[in-house]
Amino acid sequence: MLGIKRLGLLAALVLVGLAPATAAQAAAQPSTQDTQYLQALHQVNLFEITAGNLAQQKGKNQQVKDLGKMFVTDHTQLDQTVQSTAQQLNAQLPADPTADQQKVLDRLNNLSGAEFDKAWVTAQLAGHVQAIQATQTEISQGSEQSVVQLAQDALPVLQAHYDALVALAQTLGVPVPQTSGSGTPSPGGTGTESPAPGGTESPAPGGTGTEAPAPGTTETPAPGQS
Repeated sequence: MLGIKRLGLLAALVLVGLAPATAAQAAAQPSTQDTQYLQALHQVNLFEITAGNLAQQKGKNQQVKDLGKMFVTDHTQLDQTVQSTAQQLNAQLPADPTADQQKVLDRLNNLSGAEFDKAWVTAQLAGHVQAIQATQTEISQGSEQSVVQLAQDALPVLQAHYDALVALAQTLGVPVPQTSGSGTPSPGGTGTESPAPGGTESPAPGGTGTEAPAPGTTETPAPGQS
């Protein structure tokens, strides 16, 4: 009986000891910046996967088809990390792309041939500029290490996509957004006629959309520039 009482007391002490830790875990929530970035990147991924599938189905140019396939693969893998990170942090993710992203998808769905190719590249350039800006903002202003790490891993993927899109845009005669001296897409770049996926209704997390320079893009001028 004494042994049972001791076990009961020990169990009670263990439960008491765990309670503060459990409460602390429940209280630990990602910042608004971190949560908004996870949500925005998830919607970017949803948009890119759908747009990539459209490129494979409706694209006339083989490079458009190939890029669409690559985007589906890369953004599917990226979104798996986004979803697992959000689950660990109890962050809720939206089920659909933004309203502006859906408008772009609807417009693309009604186009075909060379007209589709140009509109797809234009929309992709604008979308990747915004995604890169949001990612740079998270790296600069995020507080949850797992989300910051996610952004650091995503940035080179997004930049590689943008670089490939620029090369394709030049081939198709599509205007390219302006870039900073470092080669990173600059905020509010001109030449994109269709609304950027995410548009003005969903500014980049932690920022004001396209009004302020993206973190890290203007502090180090390119050689020969002032």
